[in-house]
Amino acid sequence: MSFQLIERLQHKDNAVPVEQLCRVLEVSRSGYYAARKRRQIPPAVCQASVHLKAAFAASGGAYASRRLRAAVALRGVVMGRYRMRSLMRQHGLRSAWKRKFVHTTDS
Repeated sequence: MSFQLIERLQHKDNAVPVEQLCRVLEVSRSGYYAARKRRQIPPAVCQASVHLKAAFAASGGAYASRRLRAAVALRGVVMGRYRMRSLMRQHGLRSAWKRKFVHTTDS
């Protein structure tokens, strides 16, 4: 947040030096420049995430980390179960099993 404030104050007519702004906001100057550089780089698309989402959609949202790991391994992407779990958590994928039909009345 403070890096964005420094950026805004730099674009005004009476620009304050970056060194002075960093000192007042108690952030490092190198941290400001690193954050500015990180913002310019577009986020990379993880190849495993693409396969993960496709396999999850193909399963109808029923596969959890163990089955998804096997399904993705068939596509040629090998990864561990816990890595699969964390990717599922990042993308908001939660498995839901189908309930069995239960007869409630006896005809």
